[in-house]
Amino acid sequence: MDGTLETPLTIVNIDESNAAQYLIEESSQRPVVIDFWADWCEPCKVLMPLLEKLATEYAGAFLLAKVNADDQQMIAQQFGVRSLPTVMVMRDGQPVDGFAGAQSEQAVREMLEKHLPSPFDAALQEAGTLLQAGDAAAAVTILRTVYEESGRRHDIAMTLVHALIESKRLDDAQTLLDAVPMVDQDPLYEQLVAQLNLAREASRSPELVGLEEQLKADPENLDLLEQIAVHYSAAGQFRDALESLLFILRTDVNHKDGATKKALLDTIASLGKGDPLAAEYQRKLFSLLY
Repeated sequence: MDGTLETPLTIVNIDESNAAQYLIEESSQRPVVIDFWADWCEPCKVLMPLLEKLATEYAGAFLLAKVNADDQQMIAQQFGVRSLPTVMVMRDGQPVDGFAGAQSEQAVREMLEKHLPSPFDAALQEAGTLLQAGDAAAAVTILRTVYEESGRRHDIAMTLVHALIESKRLDDAQTLLDAVPMVDQDPLYEQLVAQLNLAREASRSPELVGLEEQLKADPENLDLLEQIAVHYSAAGQFRDALESLLFILRTDVNHKDGATKKALLDTIASLGKGDPLAAEYQRKLFSLLY
């Protein structure tokens, strides 16, 4: 064994020798879409390429089982096929959906989506695994994308908030929570609000509080503001950190002989490639410098 994962079968021709294996047994593992067709059937010639295209696109999420109804009359009779083309969806050895006659690609996709796991669900599961493994930053990267692509699904949003809190991205977590409509403010939402509040309290070290008090007494002290920005970064308050460093550079672009500029660039880099907050402050720094 070389450890290589076997590519799942996507399309198979059915006869009496493999019907039980692929139409019944396989349907307990994943949906099996049976296409009953014949050479003389013109609508079949339109539908089959579409089904084959979708089977290839879904890459094994379902099995397309093609049955020539003329050659396999007994199988067609067992399934009660009365006209061609006929398509059936099998789950756990039983037909659960289907249609007769040619259908549009949209109609076929809508039928399949009722029986296939959403790609968003798969990504959500992957992110959950990463969170359990302690890799919250990688989970955030996945969840940001599927959150937008899914139309900002509530369950994905809540998992993203959890990952952001674990990553010390407290400002981003707060932004997401603030956007949750009242109707969706369920017990999980309340739990995450409490977790975020605790995380904020834990992040406010006595040293940070002391520096903020000093800055109030000396608001033009850029060195103090830079120290505060470092504490903000450590506490996960990245927007506050970036805004403070950018304020310093707007006042003195070469503050500390370029050390502050480097601190800003390092903070941006720490957020990861493609992070929206990083992109925002890259643009702001570019506008300032050029």
